[in-house]
Amino acid sequence: MNTPVRFSQTFRSHIFLAVFSLVMIYPILWWVGAAFKSNAEMSSPNLFPSEWLWSNFSDGWVAIPKFTFTHFYINTFELISGVLVTSVLSCSLVAFGFARLHFPLQKFWFAILMVTLMLPSQVTLVPQYIMFNAWGWVNTYLPFYVPHALAGGIGGPFFIFLLVQFIRGIPRELDESAKMDGCSWFGIYWRIMMPLTKPALVTVAIYCFLWNWDDFFGHLLYINSVSKYTVGLALKLFVDGQSALPWGQLLAMALVSVIPSFIIFFLAQRHFVDGIASGAVKG
Repeated sequence: MNTPVRFSQTFRSHIFLAVFSLVMIYPILWWVGAAFKSNAEMSSPNLFPSEWLWSNFSDGWVAIPKFTFTHFYINTFELISGVLVTSVLSCSLVAFGFARLHFPLQKFWFAILMVTLMLPSQVTLVPQYIMFNAWGWVNTYLPFYVPHALAGGIGGPFFIFLLVQFIRGIPRELDESAKMDGCSWFGIYWRIMMPLTKPALVTVAIYCFLWNWDDFFGHLLYINSVSKYTVGLALKLFVDGQSALPWGQLLAMALVSVIPSFIIFFLAQRHFVDGIASGAVKG
């Protein structure tokens, strides 16, 4: 007798979720439609254009004088790849030290690390810029490479915490067996821990890629030359020094700029869940 009632409740819940989903996805649909519109149609209430201007993508790709978006994509992947490799290696090494080694004030330093998770990045922004500027690192990629190579940068403390929780769940008997075979601590880290922490490392790599790809403010702060601009900064050039803003080209290139993030997220969303869940359970 409760079947009709349950069906009615389920139906209403699905209707509510469907409507709510449409509300949430509407800005994305408008963005996609606007990327194919002309400037005259931007104020139109229609979601999609009357005439699809595919030329917005080709014209927008070469709209920046002296450079195309191919150049900016190469810059972005050069920056992200260096940050990705250094961050994964350094954070995993620091996490291995906290999880497996014993040294003076170990718990104290780990507590300090946890405190930095709650420290807003704006607090360290000015002193970091002053320091990097004094060292002559402004307008280079060193302000991104070096902090990540030292297990800092965007998400560094979180990555270390995640990997520490994961490594603590790996049996210590593996370490003891390796030491009996003459393996050093670095050998244990490289030959045993790195392969076994692959799910967590993949999660760290995904987060590192997405967060640094979206770091518009950090790129804007340290990169001054157009020749070194990333994709996010290149979008800003559409606004600078132009009387008539080509909205269609701007939105088309903005749409292209988020495609790598969407691809990484949808292809690796299983690793998001697996890496976080396994780290939580093991920890």
